[in-house]
Amino acid sequence: MQSGDLLDLDVTAVAHGGVFVARHENRVVFLPDTLPGERVRARLTDTRKSSFWRADVLEVLDASADRRPHIWAPADVTAPPEARPGGADFGHIALARQRELKAEVVRDGLARFARSEVPVTIEPPLAQTLAGRLEGEVEDATGWRTRVSLHVDDEGRVGPFAARSHRVIPVDDHPLATAAIARAAARHRGGAEGRLDLVQPADGRVRVIPRPADGRRRTPADPAAREVVTELAGGREFRVDAGGFWQVHRLAAGTLHDAVGDAVRGAVDPDAWHLDLYGGVGLLAASVAAEGGESTRITTIESDARATEHAGENLSEWIGARAETARVERWLGALAGTASSAQRDRLRRGVVVLDPPRSGAGREVVERIAALEPARIVYVACDPVALARDLGTFAALGYDAPSVRAFDLFPHSHHVEAIAVLTR
Repeated sequence: MQSGDLLDLDVTAVAHGGVFVARHENRVVFLPDTLPGERVRARLTDTRKSSFWRADVLEVLDASADRRPHIWAPADVTAPPEARPGGADFGHIALARQRELKAEVVRDGLARFARSEVPVTIEPPLAQTLAGRLEGEVEDATGWRTRVSLHVDDEGRVGPFAARSHRVIPVDDHPLATAAIARAAARHRGGAEGRLDLVQPADGRVRVIPRPADGRRRTPADPAAREVVTELAGGREFRVDAGGFWQVHRLAAGTLHDAVGDAVRGAVDPDAWHLDLYGGVGLLAASVAAEGGESTRITTIESDARATEHAGENLSEWIGARAETARVERWLGALAGTASSAQRDRLRRGVVVLDPPRSGAGREVVERIAALEPARIVYVACDPVALARDLGTFAALGYDAPSVRAFDLFPHSHHVEAIAVLTR
């Protein structure tokens, strides 16, 4: 068979990356916009590999009881596959079932790459006090994105990319975005080719940051990207650049702050030396330090100098806090060669928190963390397969996690955040 051919397929399982699994004559076929238990008519889109093919769903022949009208109408299976915007690839699935599927993906990753069958739980975002008011997830889990990236093509069309492509799809609404972001997005028509980032920090005002596509990325001096805004989490204010990294769900930063606090409660010796790797503007370092008190010794390591500058300010209430600009693997390598016996003792009594990029920490960083022999490691992950690989390496080095706690901080998409607490 070849690309363009039609198949009727029975969908049997979920896979990593927002796709699902069917089989044709013992060959795996990956396809989006469906869910286990359905029978669909699909068009093959990629048959180059002998081990698996890819296809698009054209029609649902036998729908699952968990199928719902898509939360974002343009992305519904009734639209042509090439016209469906990306970013809400679980939007056709009942919310409770979405979460079950995400937990399955985490469990499968742990089984495949870490040879682990530890329990995995999944929760919605934790309720947070924002602007003096306790707020939780809304019933249909929409209106949560405080950061949205839209694209502008060479003909001035503005919108998200089509799923799995770089083709701009103009849309009239953005149901996952906050109301203010959705209104700001609707006002933008035309402009220079590239990207538009829409950001709504805690003050509620939307900033629009243009990112040109001519190869000359906005410089650090760009006033739109470098405007310092305030975000809230864990009852504290955090300074961050409007164009810098902050969690996109309005409840996510507070959820991770609280969850890390739970993970280290009773384990933070203020006289030990604690590390926050890939620390950003100090969100998780603050969570650890809050458990240890004002004299807590904690160092946050981040490669972005601007974020490190903000981390130093955000952690100023703790006299033992430091923020350093470095690549994590290089900083750990230097530490291994220079730490005194007293420092190594403090590190052994300390906590290491790491929140690496989607690709994970990798073997080198994991080995260097384990060599420090910290009392506890808290791994925050946005990719279940990368988490599983790194947990497998940690296990070989003597560190195990008895369970994994996942949070659905990206409802209606396949993404999931997870936290593992490891001890020797």
